[in-house]
Amino acid sequence: MSLPTQSQQWNLHEKPYGEPVLDGDKPTFALNNAKIPALKDGQILLKTLYLSNDPAQRSWISPLARAERLYLPPVQVGQPMASMGIAEVVDSRSPDVKTGSLVTGMPNWTEYSIDEAKNVDVIDPQPGLPVTHFLGVLGLPGFTAYYALTQIVKATAKDAIVVSGAAGAVGTMVVQIAKKMIGCRKVIGIAGTDDKCRWVEKLGADVCLNYKSSSFKLELTKETEGFVEIYFDNVGGDILDFMLTRLAKFGRVAASGTISNYNRDVDTIGLKNFYEVITMRLQILGFINLDWIDHLSEVRAILIDEWKKGNIVIGDESEMIIDTDFADIPRTWMMLYSGGNTGKLVTKVKH
Repeated sequence: MSLPTQSQQWNLHEKPYGEPVLDGDKPTFALNNAKIPALKDGQILLKTLYLSNDPAQRSWISPLARAERLYLPPVQVGQPMASMGIAEVVDSRSPDVKTGSLVTGMPNWTEYSIDEAKNVDVIDPQPGLPVTHFLGVLGLPGFTAYYALTQIVKATAKDAIVVSGAAGAVGTMVVQIAKKMIGCRKVIGIAGTDDKCRWVEKLGADVCLNYKSSSFKLELTKETEGFVEIYFDNVGGDILDFMLTRLAKFGRVAASGTISNYNRDVDTIGLKNFYEVITMRLQILGFINLDWIDHLSEVRAILIDEWKKGNIVIGDESEMIIDTDFADIPRTWMMLYSGGNTGKLVTKVKH
């Protein structure tokens, strides 16, 4: 089979203030064609099969982003939109990665891309598990949950924990690891619909509350009576602010994400209850999973073992896979910010 010489790709066209613009005269992204150069020694040619949709991608294209304050370089205008994904190796000039292998890496929003072989991980498929779970439960979301709970806030069976974004890729794993592996005394989830909440409870949460309910704060106050030791924050904003009032003395916050602010570059939601941090001696602990990435394969093995034992759920409900024409990749990604996904949102790229 002849190798491709051209590739479609979505490039950053204009950095957005607020919600990304998909239509009109000044779109955030532009669809282009690029020539594929010849491979050099140590490089591989990748065909993108699946793209990971992650809220943090929005911070990489913020017009206010400063490279020295980010953990990854921001995407510059004219560059392909950055994204993790699963790709097939269609050609290789590396002895370490064979043609035909499936790998995880950073193929970005491209049809085909070239990368250094050292930058990808060859997937070891697990019988009974779709390969897409290597972007979710067995990828960085599952790793993030395990890392934060065990290394950052150091959760124990004595702790009660509240998890926001509990129906998302990270949140669903926080719920399961906290309840089924660590044995936390109470796990309270927060999600955006009643259906999502019932699913989070099936995963192991003692209770899950719909933050869109008019009685949400009253219900959360009731469920945190006596206060809780840990808040795992995936959303920031108003819920983080309120949770500062529901933490016990010496409580810990795992600051994982702030999706409520990602599309609010010039109008971010701040904290009114910060004095609680002082009076209750709270710890707000920011972390980036890349700081512990050398342990990814170790954690993946632990999670696979727990799945085989039946302690954690990895199934169809753990992810939402959207068959997507290449021209619609940005629209699938935007589902993250409308709460349109349950579990890990994965783009399956049509070829």
